[in-house]
Amino acid sequence: MSRGVSARRIWPVVAATVAGLGALAATAGCGGARVVPEEYVTATPSLQWKACEETASSSGFECATLQVPLDYAKPEGRQIGIALIRLRATDQSRRIGSLVFNFGGPGGSGVTTLMNAAHAFSTLNTRYDLVSFDPRGVERSSGIRCLSGPQMDQYMTREPSENTATETKLVTEFARGCERNAGWILPYVGTVNVARDLELLRGALGEPNLNYLGFSYGTHLGAVYATQFPKKVGRMVLDSAVDPSIDMLEMAKTQALGFQKAYEDYLADCAKTPTSCPLGADPAAANATVLKLLDTLARTPGKVGSRPVTEDVARAGITQALYSKFTWPLLTEALDEGRKGKLDGLLALADQYAGRQPDGTYSTLQFSLPSVLCVDSTDRPSVAQGEELARRLEKQTPIFGPTAISAGSCSVWPVRGDDAARHIDATGSNPILVVGVTNDPATPYQWAPRLTEQLRTGVLLTLNGEGHGAYGQSKCINDKVDAYLLEGTVPAKGTRCD
Repeated sequence: MSRGVSARRIWPVVAATVAGLGALAATAGCGGARVVPEEYVTATPSLQWKACEETASSSGFECATLQVPLDYAKPEGRQIGIALIRLRATDQSRRIGSLVFNFGGPGGSGVTTLMNAAHAFSTLNTRYDLVSFDPRGVERSSGIRCLSGPQMDQYMTREPSENTATETKLVTEFARGCERNAGWILPYVGTVNVARDLELLRGALGEPNLNYLGFSYGTHLGAVYATQFPKKVGRMVLDSAVDPSIDMLEMAKTQALGFQKAYEDYLADCAKTPTSCPLGADPAAANATVLKLLDTLARTPGKVGSRPVTEDVARAGITQALYSKFTWPLLTEALDEGRKGKLDGLLALADQYAGRQPDGTYSTLQFSLPSVLCVDSTDRPSVAQGEELARRLEKQTPIFGPTAISAGSCSVWPVRGDDAARHIDATGSNPILVVGVTNDPATPYQWAPRLTEQLRTGVLLTLNGEGHGAYGQSKCINDKVDAYLLEGTVPAKGTRCD
């Protein structure tokens, strides 16, 4: 689901999901996760669509703002705007309705992603208006910002730290920045509230049911919506499923091992012929090259211009490239150049991972992501527990084990959590199609059958393959998902695609 409570825990992110498409206040309570009776929302808001602010990729898109309560317990109180984007169906005579997307995060911009990736959904766009949004606390929707660009640059080069005191200081300073700059919205960005925003969006679009396609964290959001509003579920697909029930230490462990498996598969692919991999003639030799590079950067960071490239930065770059098999060649090139002292490729991948823009600013991803994760759970393992887990993982995964340290970051978060978003039961809904990839590093495959079972109405579809996100990787997957969304045809239980 991307990145983590700090900038370093591995969680699914929207950029990686798109790549996987192949076609392309200290005292605040648990307001962010409180389940509010449906009747508290008394009116369906109206939408005023207009052409989006013109960019190179915005042609044909319409934008609007949905007004929603900041606090659903006080629906007549302060309102916030949710940024929307729409691309109308190309065959209006056969239009089914609206298909709403969430591309992951938590914290990814749905507006930007749909604008850049709509072509990957051209078959669905024939009969659906494609609609997406920036969830509350994300980018155009009162986006959370915690640190300045230069502060984030420093943070990314230092975290995770393998010293408990240093790590605690780093994540505490990060959390205080979020409280200082965005404390007013932090209690209200949890997934239950985003699901209620989705319900208001459904009504504002004039749809009797919500047709929905969610990736990564978007599967959690879809599952929470289906739990809160089961009778309003239309055709729903949850691709690269998250298991909301597991605790943070277990999630950190599972993801670290998931990325280790993807890394090993990458090395095997690189060295599939004796002369194919510049890193080494076989996986063991290639791995030794990578570990040597990381060890060198740990002792003596490199530079690209004035920017330092530390072991942590390089790890982020490697992680980013492992989200999709399509970016494995970029990783090989970046690592090969890196061992020769040219670190531009690894830094570029790390910047993509962190949401760093060319002007040195950052998207809200790394800020809104921990804000959602910490309000969505009462689980508060300590930094010391994260450190201990990282030590236990060191032999199995020396590269990704350190990311487990960040599992303790919610222990210093200024907003209490609530577990409502962890309890999933969509009994009474239409069938929900859950899709898992057997070698998905960010949302490991075992989470897909678990989410399917928790939903009660889930049907599992499996891709035997690599990467984060199944749709766009396989004609078989595309055909099954398209048939369900366009015709309502539910795949047979246990269907697998290669």
